[in-house]
Amino acid sequence: MIKIWGRKSSSNVQAVMWCISELGLDYERTDAGFTYGVVDTPEFLALNPNGLVPVLIDDGMEPLWESGSIIRYLAARYGDDSFWPKDAVARAPVDKWAEWAKVTFSQGFTVPIFWHVVRTAPKDQNPVAITAAVKALQGKLDIAEAQLSRHAYLAGDTFTPADIQFGHLLYRYFTIDIERRPRPVLERYYQALTERPAFQEHVMVSYEELRAK
Repeated sequence: MIKIWGRKSSSNVQAVMWCISELGLDYERTDAGFTYGVVDTPEFLALNPNGLVPVLIDDGMEPLWESGSIIRYLAARYGDDSFWPKDAVARAPVDKWAEWAKVTFSQGFTVPIFWHVVRTAPKDQNPVAITAAVKALQGKLDIAEAQLSRHAYLAGDTFTPADIQFGHLLYRYFTIDIERRPRPVLERYYQALTERPAFQEHVMVSYEELRAK
């Protein structure tokens, strides 16, 4: 039984839970972080000295933290060759696009846009900064649009961890109150993700508890 600590509204937890569900694994999840506490207890800090979620333990192994490393572990241990290729050359594009989504795209979206729109009180928001950040994000969305015009999924023709790292952020991108350019390829890709039961259960989760008043 996989044990995982982290609240449902955490973006990083959502990515890990989506992966777990796509792989059909049994799990036990404990709410932790934000208003749920737990992360500052000695017991949790013994699992992750950073005091952050998610944390995962599988089959009595050493605790894992950092969502990217958790997803790679799950993919390597439980995924088939189309999800996480065993061959290093075949796996490299999947890892590349997963890192691009986790690092490059996320850095352009999560803090400069999502945090400023949702996790900043309206009276403290800077519309000029938000507009500039949305404009700056367009180059990264151009990259995704071009890649998805050539392939059904972000790293190729099969669903992989790259789609998990990108797709869980797209739910927030497409549901927050910002202006979005029409992107038919990206929109079709996102719509297909929303039809996956695991995405519906673990990613299409309300983030209203995060909204600053």
